[in-house]
Amino acid sequence: MLDTRTEGTDVTRSAEWYRTATRWTQVTFTDDDPGTFDIDFWVDVMRRTRSNALCLSAGGYMAFYPTEIPYHHRSKNLGDGDPFGDLVDEARRLGMHVMARVDPHAIHEDAFRAHPEWAARTEDGDPIEHDSMPGVYWTDPFSTYLTGQITEIAQEITRRYDIDAVFANRWETVKGVSYAEPARRRFRDDTGFELPSTRDLDDPAWPVYAAWRRRKFSELVGYWDDAVRAVKPHVRFIPNRNPGITRDLVRELIEDRYPILVIDKQGRWDDEAAWTPGRIGKRARGLFPDRPIALLASVGTEDHVLRWKDSVTHPHELRSYIADGFVQGGRPWFSKFKADVLDTRWVAPVVEAFEWHARCEPLLEGLPVTAEVALLDTRAPDGPTPWQRSDRHPQPHEDGVYQALVEARIPFEYVADETLSAERLEGIRVLVLPACPDLAPEHVAVLEDFVARGGSIVAAYDSSVTGDDGARRFALGDVLGVRLLGDVRGPIKNNYITIEGDHPVAHGYDGATRIVGGTRVLEVEAAADADVVFRFIPDYPDLPMEEVYPRRHDGPPAVVAREHASGGRTVYVAFDLGALYWRALQADHGQLIANAVRWALGEERPHVTVLGQGLLDIAVRAAGNEVAVGLVNLNHPMAMRGQAHELLPLRDQEVVVRLPAGVTTATARLVVADRAVPVTVADGAAHVRLERLEQVELVHLSWLAPTASDDEETA
Repeated sequence: MLDTRTEGTDVTRSAEWYRTATRWTQVTFTDDDPGTFDIDFWVDVMRRTRSNALCLSAGGYMAFYPTEIPYHHRSKNLGDGDPFGDLVDEARRLGMHVMARVDPHAIHEDAFRAHPEWAARTEDGDPIEHDSMPGVYWTDPFSTYLTGQITEIAQEITRRYDIDAVFANRWETVKGVSYAEPARRRFRDDTGFELPSTRDLDDPAWPVYAAWRRRKFSELVGYWDDAVRAVKPHVRFIPNRNPGITRDLVRELIEDRYPILVIDKQGRWDDEAAWTPGRIGKRARGLFPDRPIALLASVGTEDHVLRWKDSVTHPHELRSYIADGFVQGGRPWFSKFKADVLDTRWVAPVVEAFEWHARCEPLLEGLPVTAEVALLDTRAPDGPTPWQRSDRHPQPHEDGVYQALVEARIPFEYVADETLSAERLEGIRVLVLPACPDLAPEHVAVLEDFVARGGSIVAAYDSSVTGDDGARRFALGDVLGVRLLGDVRGPIKNNYITIEGDHPVAHGYDGATRIVGGTRVLEVEAAADADVVFRFIPDYPDLPMEEVYPRRHDGPPAVVAREHASGGRTVYVAFDLGALYWRALQADHGQLIANAVRWALGEERPHVTVLGQGLLDIAVRAAGNEVAVGLVNLNHPMAMRGQAHELLPLRDQEVVVRLPAGVTTATARLVVADRAVPVTVADGAAHVRLERLEQVELVHLSWLAPTASDDEETA
């Protein structure tokens, strides 16, 4: 496992350079930049943002240095200049790390004519011309363009320049299948299959191709990395990653190939919520708990359909995206397309957000993230073709649970199923399964042991359902206290659940005897020692209006709660609770998710609680006798879709931290505001009040461990 601790030593140009690469400036050159852009402007920006790392366009599709490699297309304005080298030198004078950016996804006409085998091709054998740039062609990801030409380019840059890494953008090139003859031949030789046709998604070669593609790309990462390290041992080749992190690659092949994960999700679009960057940080940490994560944020508007690459996003959105990312563990990285700056409105918010990070960095890098609640992050299933994998966009079941926990101010983390183990669950009191079917037997064993040791589980919908049609069952049925009588049924309308008795999971519904149920439900039977908290009302019509009334109230269990001899607790919800909350935003469903998690936490008070009103993202870091509580204000009208145009300050927030037994005093500091604040200690907890929270704050509490005499006096 990679060690990412910083120890105050100089790691420049060493194998551990990535430890101190914590604030990134990225400049993506355009063809007309050489000779026209203001290098002094960028030196000033790097100083003002306190950036300690630079990612800069070098080559691939277009060279911004005097390359000697044939068919490595030079920028038309390059002349005798070297804009890449000039800015590298300036960055090194500032003591910064440097990463050279290459882009292998396309080639120019001359390269295509000389090397037609480099081009991606359709099923009919036609070269795939770039959809945005006539006379430019998409490259074949399995051709010698990547293993040969790009490798030579990366090695040339590494030899000539004082860099720490090579960064690859769009390195997987064409989105679909390339049917170029080299790709056909390699696939046939490796698997015995012909490349599957997009005209037949039932072709049995598709899953074979998906696995082959994953392996080839994973091998390519290692091949490139070895190539640059052969030139300079400390230099690494780091292809970018999407929010799926590395789940589209073969983990054992890339385990030690990514000393730092660069997540290329530069903004939010469509219905992505304001906590999107924070979730990316959590998800990456859930897969690689000890790996540093850099999160790109574009200074321009991001949209996967609309393209304004040289635009400027609103300052509130830009600051919020960067702040939520770094509070949840993503090192800030801003990206600017085009070095010749036409609109400077992005500069001030980036400088401000990076300054916040600089103040918080000692605690963000020095204290480990901790949480008592975690979501089990299971790999999304593959689509019919490998590029339709849904890891890029989280699932609605998870979306709804995530939103409910943010709204309830319950700090939480992710645990990826690839890393699930007893050791990984140390410190976790509640594990939430939003909708996790077909768990591997080894994962079921870990979860059974987790509850046997006192852990708690909140599971919904088809979590742990496994088996073939006609023999479906709950793998965790004995733990959850339920038996499957009928598999998923739906979509159904007009479904309700009745409140059965006075159980904490059913609190907060004063005046109601029933609440809205699900649209997809499972029929279950509860164990004798389990509590049925809610019960389904048997289906009844939703029209005609005169027929809309329940005929019976004795349906199967909808929510089942159980206390275990170990002290652990389980809650099972027999319908699509998370997905429904994400879609319909029924407040009762958000309440149910929060109630279930809070009850599952047990009688011991949470480690950290933040009291007050408003939408707030929370991260907790702790070690020894100190705790840092990160608070990001997401309270604005565009929280559920970008861009934010206004920020509503939060008032009268109170951070409550449970203290070790015997501790009676503590001190606190607001790191972003850079001032000490009073602490009140009462009932074994430290209370810190924030009168006003603008964008972000890191509340740092510390205390002295009680002495033996203190313990005796307390006793």
